[in-house]
Order: sequence, then C-alpha cells, then structure tokens
Amino acid sequence: MDLSFFTDKLTAGLVGLRYGEQPESLYEPIRYIMRLGGKRIRPVLTLLGAHLFTEELDAVVKPALATEVFHNFTLLHDDLMDQAPLRRGQPTVHEKWNPNVAILSGDVMLVRAYELLLDVPAPLLAPVLRRFSQTAAEVCEGQQWDMDFETQSDVSIAQYLDMIRLKTAVLLGFALELGALLGGASEADADHLRQFGVGIGLAFQLRDDLLDVYGDAATFGKRVGGDILSDKKTYLLLTAQAQAGPAQRAVLARHIGQPVADEEAKVAAVRAVYDELNIRPQTEALINDYFLDALQHLERLAAPETRKKPLHQLALQLLEREQ
Repeated sequence: MDLSFFTDKLTAGLVGLRYGEQPESLYEPIRYIMRLGGKRIRPVLTLLGAHLFTEELDAVVKPALATEVFHNFTLLHDDLMDQAPLRRGQPTVHEKWNPNVAILSGDVMLVRAYELLLDVPAPLLAPVLRRFSQTAAEVCEGQQWDMDFETQSDVSIAQYLDMIRLKTAVLLGFALELGALLGGASEADADHLRQFGVGIGLAFQLRDDLLDVYGDAATFGKRVGGDILSDKKTYLLLTAQAQAGPAQRAVLARHIGQPVADEEAKVAAVRAVYDELNIRPQTEALINDYFLDALQHLERLAAPETRKKPLHQLALQLLEREQ
C-alpha cells in the first residue's frame, strides 16, 4: 500500500479537526500553525504502526492526530524560547501575534492532544495516556537539556545523543507504539516498534545536524551553517572538539563562542576543521548504525513483510532527504 493512502487519511482528519472558536485570538494561531504543513511524520507512523496488524484504520486517525497536535504545540513553545522568526518559511506565532499568545495557544494545543486520545478504546486508554504523559515529559526534558547545553562548556557526546533521544526520538517511538497498540499488537511487538521509532528518530536528528552543515541551501529549507553560527553543540562539533589537534583546536577556539565578524568566514573555517577530521563520514556511519539497529526491531515484528514495506520506505525517505 502506498504512503499516499495514509497521508490522505490524515489530511482528511486534519481538515475536520476543531480546536475552538472564541476568543479568535486564542484559536486562530492554532489553526495557523496547523495549516503551515510539515511532513506529518508522527501521525503517519501511528497509522503505519496500526496497519501492520489491522486494516481497520478509521478509529486510529484521531489518536494519530494527537501526536501531530502535540508536536506542533512543542514547536510553538520552542520557537518562542529560541526567538525563531520563521517556521516553514512563514512568521512564527510569537512574531505574527505575540509571546503571550504563543504560550496560551500552545497550552490549548496540549489539552486538545489529550482530548484526541480519548477516542482510544477503554481497555487501552489508561496505559496509552500514561505512556503519552511519560513521552511528553521526556520531550520537555530534552528541550531543557538543549537549552542548558547552550551555556555548558563540558557537554559530552553521550549527553548530546541522550538529549536528542528525548527531544526528538521518543515521540516517534510513541507514535509507532500507539499505532501498534491500537492495531491489536502484543506488548512485545509494540515495544519493538517503539524501539524502531527511537532509532529512526536518532538517525533523523543526526541527519538534520549533517544537513545543517553540508546541505544544499536551495533544498534544505533554512540557512546552511546555522548551527555553526549559533555555536550549537551538535554531534559534529562535539566530535570535532574531542578529536582536534592543536592547530584545529586553535581554529575552533577563534570561532566558537566568540563574536561573529564574518558569518561566511566562520562557517567555512569550522567546516574546514570538520573536513580535516572526517566528521561527515563519522556522522554518516553513526546514522547508519542507528538505522540498521532500528531495522532489526522491524524485522522481529510478527507482521507480514508486505505490511512492513511502507514503514521501511518512510524510514528510508527520512534518512535520504535533503531538507
């Protein structure tokens, strides 16, 4: 079955979602960010997870959309914390309205995400809500670690990988686990799917880090080199700092954590250090390791191989993307 079948189901479900009407200033920002598009990865994963075990997907759509509403709630607040001016090429909510609106509209989105999960069958409702609450807290923990790392000088590679696991990967894992549970999977299969999602999520974020340095500006969707300019402690930077020789350490010291006189020169200098240390192939190797480990969990699922194909296809698309 083609991926478009699942995305079409979700698009129809999104069109029918109602978040509230009055006051307009509370609900229009929610409709605005939900109209901005995006890949809808998380709800697609939920439908794909359910499809492994059942063909009855109509009842899965609303719970699947809970993951998308929650994800966009986090974007509203993350953009505010990062003071980001654009989201998907359009003004962020706090720029288009104001910070207070971004906070309050985001709060309502979290409430609506929980409401969408109320369509989960009664026997599964308590465990699903418990897992969702745990995942939501972990996403917040990841965001806090990410902010803490901005002012820490001793962040380790292991700490960074755990941060992206929390901030990005656990929600992908939950989306798949949710689909599996709604499709009638065993606890073991649901756990395999969760671990598949976490592995793909780690690879996905590392791919994003790589594209930020080596991506094509015409297709990446945001400025290439942005992480370098903001001194973001990515896997690439932390690995370079750990492996740099004296000359390379001197170059990094001149540019990281220092006022930027020439943005293009800074990006070029740091990228040159990465090239000397072969940081790109090291990052690609780690991405591949996470991907292969994730595939092992997919292979262990007690589900027909033909039903695993769309999930495998989506995972490949996420890792081979250029934006």
